[in-house]
Amino acid sequence: MNTLILFMLALLTVLVIGLIVAFLALSRQVGVLFERITPVGAMINDNGPAIGDLSPVFTVPSLNHGPVTLGGAQAKSTLVFFLSPTCPICKTLLPVVKNLHSAERAWLNIVLASDGDSEKQRAFIRQQQLEAIPYVLSQELGMAWRVAKLPFSVLINPQGVITSKGLINSREQFESLFNAQESGVESIQAYSRKPSLTAHP
Repeated sequence: MNTLILFMLALLTVLVIGLIVAFLALSRQVGVLFERITPVGAMINDNGPAIGDLSPVFTVPSLNHGPVTLGGAQAKSTLVFFLSPTCPICKTLLPVVKNLHSAERAWLNIVLASDGDSEKQRAFIRQQQLEAIPYVLSQELGMAWRVAKLPFSVLINPQGVITSKGLINSREQFESLFNAQESGVESIQAYSRKPSLTAHP
């Protein structure tokens, strides 16, 4: 009898361990699936200046490139990327931002925007090797754009018009901002609702 009880306890222990392992594996797969189904287009934030409006004009000091003017007529489009040293997703996107800064420089200026302690921000610039990209500190800028979540980006065309904006989680969402400017449609969702040019009543 004792042997049978010990056998049953051992069997139950093995089953419980197996269930725990299966649960952990399933949790990991759910996390991977969630990452894969992240929306392709940038998630638009309806707060702050609207797409299609002229951007407010700011001239703010940067930590590494002198004064920076955002908005108004410019030689190139401007991508403002709002970030924080304490934002994990922001850090994962920095290689993409640096690549865009190099690859798209013919038509695009990139400005990094944050707020907080300047010394911590300078240390962040050094750690992430962001010296080549203007990095501004301005609480007023974030308030004007009603930035509630990070990372957040705004794309302004050379005429100073806001062509796209939204929360960013991937390179594809950066590209959706650029596609919105090229197509004149504020988002992929809006593009899907746009009537076909070849459609007939």
